[in-house]
Amino acid sequence: MKKNPIYVEIDIDSTINQVWHYTQQPHLHEQWDLRFTKISYNEKEYEDAPQTFTYTTKVMPGIAVSGWGESKGTHEKESGVKTSSLHFGTPQLISPIKEGRGYWQYIPNGERVTFLTQYDYDVRFGIMGRLFDQLFRPVMGWATALSFDVLTRWLQTGEAPATQYRRFFSYYFICLLFCFVWLYQGLVPKVIGQHPLEIEMLANLSPLSAQQATTTIFLIGILEMIIGILFLIPKWHKYLLMTQIVS
Repeated sequence: MKKNPIYVEIDIDSTINQVWHYTQQPHLHEQWDLRFTKISYNEKEYEDAPQTFTYTTKVMPGIAVSGWGESKGTHEKESGVKTSSLHFGTPQLISPIKEGRGYWQYIPNGERVTFLTQYDYDVRFGIMGRLFDQLFRPVMGWATALSFDVLTRWLQTGEAPATQYRRFFSYYFICLLFCFVWLYQGLVPKVIGQHPLEIEMLANLSPLSAQQATTTIFLIGILEMIIGILFLIPKWHKYLLMTQIVS
């Protein structure tokens, strides 16, 4: 099973020092990065020692994953490009990630900064872990990309990450809710179990026979299910939500 490192890149209208500050300070980093709930730096044994830290990620109420990390070093090129490398892992079996490595890079780009990351990790549980990672890895990539978007908006507009996440998840919860309603209304009363009164009403209000009314209701159910699925497609859900609000 082939695995590709997770790579995310974004351009930010900000200075390289500001992006560095918001990504390297734990109390700021944990606010915008969806992958971490709490980050705590450990005290260094000596000045040039690698910076170690612990992190916690809440998976759901009552369930959290804790791990360790180590900043393996940072360097800056004459061009102004900064790079920060990282080694991380967790001993908790609840996490599919056993250990990983990656880096952040900050590239000056005129009045903007190109901020990018690439990282990879090893999984536990052998072949079962690798199979599960086929689903888990895209989720990690999505969480990383979303976090970068939130950081960008925070730096460019000043909108706090907590506000952005509340709006984001509330919006998609509404999309899922409408998806469920349309799927249920199409599947249950029109496709699986058609109510005789619904068939009789349509037949009485139209020139359709009872058999034609049954087929029509079935087709309407299929159409409603298609509309429900469209609520999950980014190019459609905004338009459909506006239609629901207006109606």
